[in-house]
Amino acid sequence: MGRECEICGKKPMFGNKVSHAHNISKRRWNPNLKKVRAVQPAGGVKRVTVCVSCITAGKVTKPA
Repeated sequence: MGRECEICGKKPMFGNKVSHAHNISKRRWNPNLKKVRAVQPAGGVKRVTVCVSCITAGKVTKPA
């Protein structure tokens, strides 16, 4: 599945790295993903890959 948040679908962004001499090469910005144990709506606990912004926003409920 690659580097993608399972809650919001955040993926890497692509752009250019520009040097002082204006030499351009491709680069990518990866989302800040963590693997956490989360409570599922159907019940039970599952390990999911979630971005930190979803964790701090409270979109993921961790088991007690």
